[in-house]
Amino acid sequence: MRHKPINSKLFAQNRQRLTELMTPKAVAVLNANDLLPTNADGTLPMQPNADLFFLSGIEQEESVLLLFPDAAEAKHREILFLRQPSEHLKIWEGHKHTKADARKISGIKNVQWLSEFPMMFRALMCEAEAAYLNTNEHKRAVVEVETRDARFIRDCKRDFPLHNYRRLAPLLHQVRVVKTDLELELLREAVDITARGFRRLLRVVKPGVTEYEVEAELAREFIRHRGRFAYTPIVASGKNNCVLHYLQNDQTCRKGQLLLLDVGSSYANYNADMTRTIPVSGRFSRRQKKVYNAVLRVLRKGIAGATVGKLHRDWTREAQAHMTEELLKLGLLKPSQVKKQDPDKPACRKYFMHGLGHPLGLDVHDVGDANVPFAPGTVLTVEPGIYLPDEGFGIRLEDDIVVTEDGPINLMAKIPIEADEIESIMNR
Repeated sequence: MRHKPINSKLFAQNRQRLTELMTPKAVAVLNANDLLPTNADGTLPMQPNADLFFLSGIEQEESVLLLFPDAAEAKHREILFLRQPSEHLKIWEGHKHTKADARKISGIKNVQWLSEFPMMFRALMCEAEAAYLNTNEHKRAVVEVETRDARFIRDCKRDFPLHNYRRLAPLLHQVRVVKTDLELELLREAVDITARGFRRLLRVVKPGVTEYEVEAELAREFIRHRGRFAYTPIVASGKNNCVLHYLQNDQTCRKGQLLLLDVGSSYANYNADMTRTIPVSGRFSRRQKKVYNAVLRVLRKGIAGATVGKLHRDWTREAQAHMTEELLKLGLLKPSQVKKQDPDKPACRKYFMHGLGHPLGLDVHDVGDANVPFAPGTVLTVEPGIYLPDEGFGIRLEDDIVVTEDGPINLMAKIPIEADEIESIMNR
C-alpha cells in the first residue's frame, strides 16, 4: 500500500456501526473487486472495493469478509478470508498478506485462507436465518460487467434457496455517508496533497503550456506525497471550460484564456475533489473577474447553507435562487425569463446546468440517500459554475466541506480561491 498504516480502530468502528443495523441471526458477506482485463494479457490496476476497505482496510484481490454478529461461537462473528501466499505468487506478483498482516491492518482476529471459505460459509449459513448480500446500488451506476458480488449472489441463492436474503447496500450507505474523526483525518490528507498540487500549478501555468503538461505536474506532486488521482483530471483551457467532463487534456493554453482545473488527490482511498479556474496569463479580464466573483459568492452561500437537517434538493434549490440573482446582475437573464420559469427547470440552468454538489468519501460521488437530511459528519462538495460558450469561457469553483452541528467546515479553506490572491501568486 502506498499510504501510511491506518489505525485499525477505524475499521473496527465501522464494522460495529454496520452490524448494529443488521437484523438478528443474519450473516453478511463482502467481496473484493475483480481484477479487470484490458487487452491481450493486460489488466487494469487493482481498485479496492470501497465497502470491503471501509470495514477491513484490506486492498488485496480475492479477499472476502464475513460478519455474523450473532454467531454461537465468538470467533465466527468476524472472519476475513485471504488468498494464500505462495512462492509462485511471491515471484510473479510480490508480497501477499500473511494472516498476521491482515490482523494488524483490520483488527480482525480470525483470518483464514480463501480455500477454507466454502466449508465455513456453509456451516454458518446453516446457523443463520438471513443473509445480507452486497452489490453496487449507486443511483448513477451503469453496471454492464458481471462483478464478483453478482456471481456470489447467484451462487448463494442456488446453494441456499430457502434463506431470507437482504440488501446490504442501504445499510452501508447509511453508515458510510457520516464520516468519523479518523476518516476525516484521511480526507484532510487528501485535501492537503491536492492543495500542494494546485499551488505548484499557479507557478507553472502560462501561455504556451499544454493541458497535459499541467496534468503531469499534478501527477508528480500527488505521487510524491503518497497520493494518486482521485479521478481522471479535467484540465480544460479556453472553450473547453464549458465542457463539463472534458478529459482530452491535449490543447495548448493561450494568452487571455482561462484554465479550469477539476482535480483531486486520493489518499488511502479517501478522495478530495477540487475545482479552480485560473487565468492563463496571470490576470483575469474585467469580464472574467466579474463572472468569477459571481460564482464565488454562490459557492460561499452554498457552503453556509449546508446545515444539519437540510435536504439535498432544498439545498440545491437555494443555490439555484442565488445563482439566478447573480445571472440577473450579469445581464445573462432577464426578469421576464425568471418570472415565467418552470420551478422544476429554473432559468439559471441555461448557464448552471449541473447540481450544486454531492457526497464525498471513499468514492468521489460517494454513496448516501439524497432523501435523508444532512447529518453531522456528512462530507459534501460545493461546486457552482457559470458556462458561457458564446463568450469562450466558463468558470466553476469547488470546495469540500463537513456538515457539523456548529455549521459547515470548509476543508479547503486554505487553498487559494480569491481572484486577487490567485493573480498575486501567479505573478509573484
